[in-house]
Amino acid sequence: MRNLQIAQITIAILLMAAILLQSRGVGLSGVFGGGGNIFRTKRGIEKKLFVATIILAVLFFSISLAVILLYKG
Repeated sequence: MRNLQIAQITIAILLMAAILLQSRGVGLSGVFGGGGNIFRTKRGIEKKLFVATIILAVLFFSISLAVILLYKG
């Protein structure tokens, strides 16, 4: 149980770092109709960071669910 909590904290920190490292992109200018019309694909490290963020989010959700189920039972 304690190992799952440590893993959850570690993944949470990595997930926050991965989210903060991603480029901001257009930001709020797309809300007001300016500059948001350019289509761009993710390449290289940007794509790897994007995939890592998704994987970390799924892992975090799975471990959180496991902690809840184990704590409940």
